[in-house]
Amino acid sequence: MLKLLNAAQTKLADQYTMENEPIPSLELMERASSAFVKTFAERFTDKRISITVFCGKGNNGGDGLAIARLLYQDRYEFIDVVIIDFSEKSTPEFDANLIALQQTEISIFYLTNPELLDIKQSAVVIDAIFGIGLSRPFDKSYQTLIDKLNLLPGKKVSVDIPSGMPSEGKLYETPVFKADWVITFQRPKINFLLPLSAPYIREWKVVNIGLNENFIESTASPYYWIWRKDILDSIRKRKSFDHKGTYGHNLIIAGDANTMGAALLTAESSMKSGAGLTTVCIPQSGLTALNSRLPEVMYLDRSDFNYTDFTKYKGICIGPGLGKGKDAKSLLTHLISEYKKPVVFDADALNILAEDETLLAQISPDSILTPHVKEFDRLFGEHYNCWDRIETAFHQAKKLKLYIVLKNRYTMIFTPDGRCFFNSTGSPAMATGGMGDVLTGLISSFIAQDYTVEKAIIISVFVHGYIGEHLGQKMYVVPPTKLIKQIPYVIKELKS
Repeated sequence: MLKLLNAAQTKLADQYTMENEPIPSLELMERASSAFVKTFAERFTDKRISITVFCGKGNNGGDGLAIARLLYQDRYEFIDVVIIDFSEKSTPEFDANLIALQQTEISIFYLTNPELLDIKQSAVVIDAIFGIGLSRPFDKSYQTLIDKLNLLPGKKVSVDIPSGMPSEGKLYETPVFKADWVITFQRPKINFLLPLSAPYIREWKVVNIGLNENFIESTASPYYWIWRKDILDSIRKRKSFDHKGTYGHNLIIAGDANTMGAALLTAESSMKSGAGLTTVCIPQSGLTALNSRLPEVMYLDRSDFNYTDFTKYKGICIGPGLGKGKDAKSLLTHLISEYKKPVVFDADALNILAEDETLLAQISPDSILTPHVKEFDRLFGEHYNCWDRIETAFHQAKKLKLYIVLKNRYTMIFTPDGRCFFNSTGSPAMATGGMGDVLTGLISSFIAQDYTVEKAIIISVFVHGYIGEHLGQKMYVVPPTKLIKQIPYVIKELKS
């Protein structure tokens, strides 16, 4: 796992790197600017495009000045620099980079009033006005400036973070630069991973600037980034004499007369992700569909549910397509009272729990709730922004001693011990009904295979998003049935 840092911790990482490498602050800025330019040049290959760099007078502006100079050295022919000269204050790094830039033939303009900004057409606008050091709303002159910059034509690229956006926490009630692309340093900023960034960032890319990784990983942050290496290290290899008993028995309690598809998606996901045995408890009316679609999956009659010995199952999930009627609640209540190991609760199971707080409080420790945003709010009350949900999720995961998988573009996994993992994979092409059913089947399957609950969730969320991301490069919408077909191949690929 990679640690994610807030703005203050990132500054400490900068300072630690400078003191212990050692490296002067100006040289670290040069390293960051070089990484930016290298990545920028890979996309904008035409050296004759027009580029305008807007620089504040802090260190983000210093980055901008260095970037302009390095682009010039890389033979980009048409570069203008606009210095936002609304204040006399500047940092030493800005001043040093300004002196270096003045040795080139680049045009430098000083903007003293936002009303004087000439709306000039450039192919690329680079935003280097405010970095992660912004800790409060800016004044009216900067608000006017950002509003005007957002009207400029051309591709807009931000240095490290769009000006006006805090690295973490709620947005200020002031404008934010709308970036087509953000080239950010060392780690994604936490706000990049939340829906609040959607109006301001179309795409972002992390570049390594050589901050001390030992320091970063030792920092006391609750936020982590799940990436491919974590999954390669976690998936177990199958051994020569393994058999179906080795990989556990997964029970899926799902489906109603009119929503059998959800149960089938969950069951097929379980089977194809490696559970040794998969049993589905559905109404008898769904038996023909089950036998036709999934002859490998076993059937548990609903009338036998209250007499079932749950100890033979190593993984259990409940909820997809279950409905919220009296019979569905009876199934859920019986399971919670009789089974004292972790259960995956999804979809209608979450909706039933949302209507009965006493039932929610009885869930076995280390169980998993897998809500999307609306289900989360039904469970824990209405929220009006991402950061309030994050605060609630941390609190409820600790209080209830369970895992909360808050599904989103970058799904968040909250743990009972107060950590939050952001998943790095996924695609908007996955935004279609049934995707959550597939994820539920994956999680309960890996629990049945005797992975720890935490590893089962992390592997499942990553694999689910990884497949969707790759299919999303070819398909406008990824149907869940298409994703399921790829599960055994992708798990094999990741292990190989």
